[in-house]
Amino acid sequence: MPNQPNKKKSQVTPSPERRRELLDTAAEVFAAQGYNATTVRKIADEAGMLAGSLYYHFDSKESMLDEILSTFLDELWQGYDSVLAAGLGPRETIEALVTESFREIDRHRAAVAIYQKESRHLAAQPRFHYLTDSQQKFEKAWLGTLERGVREQVFRADLDIRLTYRFVRDTVWVAASWYRPGGQHSPEEIARQYLSMVLDGIAVLS
Repeated sequence: MPNQPNKKKSQVTPSPERRRELLDTAAEVFAAQGYNATTVRKIADEAGMLAGSLYYHFDSKESMLDEILSTFLDELWQGYDSVLAAGLGPRETIEALVTESFREIDRHRAAVAIYQKESRHLAAQPRFHYLTDSQQKFEKAWLGTLERGVREQVFRADLDIRLTYRFVRDTVWVAASWYRPGGQHSPEEIARQYLSMVLDGIAVLS
C-alpha cells in the first residue's frame, strides 16, 4: 500500500480586523499595567481567549508592543510630514502640528500612553531604537518651527525656545491620560482650545 502523503496542519490566518482588535486590547493592558507587569495570559484573558491561542497571531508580547508603537509612529509621521511639507508659516505650522497630535491621541490613545511611560527604557533595546530616531526627528521639527517663528518675528524674541517646546509638547501629549474617544469634544475642538491658550494666553487683552 503506498504511503499516504503527510497532511499539513491548516494554519489559522487571522483577519486584519481580528489582529487589530487583539492589538487594541494589548495596548489597553500595556497602558494600564505597564509593559513589564503585563503577561501574555493577561492579554489573552482580556481578549477572551486562551494564552496559547494568542501565539497563533503573535510570537511574543514584545512583537505586539513593537507593532502597536510602530503603527502609531508611522501614522503620526505621515501627518507631521504632510504638515512640514505644506510650506505654512510658523504659527500655522504649530497649529497644524498640535491638531495632528490630538488626532493621533484620538486614534491611538493607549499607544501614546505606552510611549510616554515606556519609550525611555525601551529605546535602549535594538528592536526599539527607532523610538530614539523618532524623538530626535520630533524635537527637530518643533524646535525648528519655533526658531523660525522667532526669526520671522511671528513669536516673541524673548522666548526660551527649548522651554517653550517642552511646555507645548507636554501640554499636548499629557491629554492622553484623560482623553477618551467619542467624548464631548472632537480632537479638532480640543486642539483649537489648547492653541488659543498657548498662543494667545488666557487673560483678557486690554
